[in-house]
Amino acid sequence: MTFSSEPANAGHWAIRAFRLGFASPRALRGPASGGARNWRRRGAVLVAALGMIGTTAPAARAASGAVGANLPLLTSPFWQAYNNYLPQYAKEFGLTMLAPVNSNGDPAQQITDINNLLNQGVEGIVTGPLDSAAISRALDAASKKHVPVVAVDVAPTQGKVAMVVRADNRAYGEKACKYIGDHVAAGKVVQIMGDLASVNGRDRSEAFRSCVKSHYPKLQVLEIPAAWKGDVAASALDSLLTANPDVKGIYMQAGGVYLSPTLQTLRRKQMLFPAGNPKHIVIVSNDGIAQEFDAIRKGEIDATVSQPADSYAKYGLWYLKEALAGKTFKPGPTDHGSTIIELAPGMLEDQLPAPLVTKANVDDKSLWGNTPK
Repeated sequence: MTFSSEPANAGHWAIRAFRLGFASPRALRGPASGGARNWRRRGAVLVAALGMIGTTAPAARAASGAVGANLPLLTSPFWQAYNNYLPQYAKEFGLTMLAPVNSNGDPAQQITDINNLLNQGVEGIVTGPLDSAAISRALDAASKKHVPVVAVDVAPTQGKVAMVVRADNRAYGEKACKYIGDHVAAGKVVQIMGDLASVNGRDRSEAFRSCVKSHYPKLQVLEIPAAWKGDVAASALDSLLTANPDVKGIYMQAGGVYLSPTLQTLRRKQMLFPAGNPKHIVIVSNDGIAQEFDAIRKGEIDATVSQPADSYAKYGLWYLKEALAGKTFKPGPTDHGSTIIELAPGMLEDQLPAPLVTKANVDDKSLWGNTPK
């Protein structure tokens, strides 16, 4: 969408007219009659200028009637897929949506981006928070302007949202733990963690760790805090495998950013063996992207949790539309196979289904990772 530059230009010339009329002392010098005429002319210019400034107020809300979308990053195939689904569902729900804004993994930039959307006059915002706590500043700004916000993928720890659209991230860690635990009798397993400033990173990490401790005491968990950064994961994994060449399993909390660097590291160290080989390292990922499915088919990894990028886009925008219509929600089952829970007083989360994908069901056409975009 493009915006007309005319209102901004009108304001610019109004300010310039003001300066032309009053900035120069010469305006008040000369014959009395000429000075008076100059004063009257400049006064008229000023009145017109101020009138023009007044008429530019609606231009600050050039996006009036539209909604905004803020992306946490676009370096992951998961978020690329989510971004591709947004215009499809915006059209389906009759929403006018501005071009999504990418915060490129920077929580501070995300706050700036959301404030920019608010200054453009959007009527609602859907965002994927990078930092569960820091996002509250942007949420407070939106609340002051009575602009509803829907958070997808990550729940804020404070601030007002119309809905959090997310899957049960503790279940992600538990599913990975159970798969690895059922296929590795004993030994060292690695979890490559996400950003612990994000509730997603904390939930997945704590759930995996707790599950292993409770149900698979013969497994030893080694951890890599990688903050959703592939280069950090690759470097740390390389060092860890050098010190621990007997690793039996790996849990990647985000295949979109960790899959490629993890497989490259294993190849480089000659530790990548297909499923069925006695030297195979059992690997469970998390996202549900097409690249993970291909890796499962090749036997490079064993499973992934399919995080619903399509449903995040669909229900993120659906809840935004409903909020704009003044509708509210309450805990309980939904009509789309999920359950709304109350995270905290006044903060609801729609926990969407996220199935475990293995070689047995990797070709299921209903999985969004098998749908070309």
